[in-house]
Amino acid sequence: MSIDWPNFWALLQLPFMQRAIVGSLMLGITGGLLGSLVVPRQLSFFGDALGHSALLGISLGLLMGVSPYWTLLPFSLVLGLLITALLSRVKLWPDALLNIVYSTSLSLAVIILSFIDQYKGSFTHFLFGDILAIQASQLYVNGLLMVVCLGVVGFTLRRQMLLTLNRSFAIVQGVPAERYQLTIVMLLSLVVALAIQMIGVLLVSAFIVIPPCTARLLSDRFHNYVLLSIGLGGVCAVVGMLTSALFDLPSGPTIVLVQFVVFLGASVWSQRRGGEPLSSGRRLWGLY
Repeated sequence: MSIDWPNFWALLQLPFMQRAIVGSLMLGITGGLLGSLVVPRQLSFFGDALGHSALLGISLGLLMGVSPYWTLLPFSLVLGLLITALLSRVKLWPDALLNIVYSTSLSLAVIILSFIDQYKGSFTHFLFGDILAIQASQLYVNGLLMVVCLGVVGFTLRRQMLLTLNRSFAIVQGVPAERYQLTIVMLLSLVVALAIQMIGVLLVSAFIVIPPCTARLLSDRFHNYVLLSIGLGGVCAVVGMLTSALFDLPSGPTIVLVQFVVFLGASVWSQRRGGEPLSSGRRLWGLY
């Protein structure tokens, strides 16, 4: 496959491409940040379930004749709070409960869509996303959410670390576990809603799961792990966007493939060095 370098450089000068690169960078940073807290708490399936369940919010918007962009954010936020309440009150395995929620929501979404004429184009857009269509107003919202996430996690990192590594000990130390958990869930719900608009429902969980898993293989201290997850999320997003522009590939899937290649490289490197990856055990306690 030959590379048309002049066309590539010309493409990078276009405003829509520049917005897409900045948007993917913000999404990668935010996803890596929140994922670094969600994945060790064994809530990685939460983002996937939330993304699939958000299709119900999209279908409700289409049914009411309202732009799904206006219904997706509040619906995802309410849904995230509802799932959190169910997880804390219903005595079932979290993955089973999440499966029930997103299967039911997806079924309702399909039933609602069956009553709507000419819905397929709009619905397909949310399944696969279109990061190249991101607008300046969406960048402002993404930027604001990224700053809020960085600020919240930055100010509460030590307590978030305690909750992640030993919830019981954190509660004994006076950490308000439910409040911090709820804050992360609310932020994650908003991030997933915005990510759906850019990369689609089918790929949204990759931005939350793959960078933290890669960082886990490369780090043995919690602070380094969080920073590395943020960095990997942002770098992989930009590299994926540039690669998609260079070879004329779909943007979202290309970013995920770049994340996966980096994950494979980290897996090989971790095995060769013979080191112990980040764990919920002793090696992290010296940081507190």
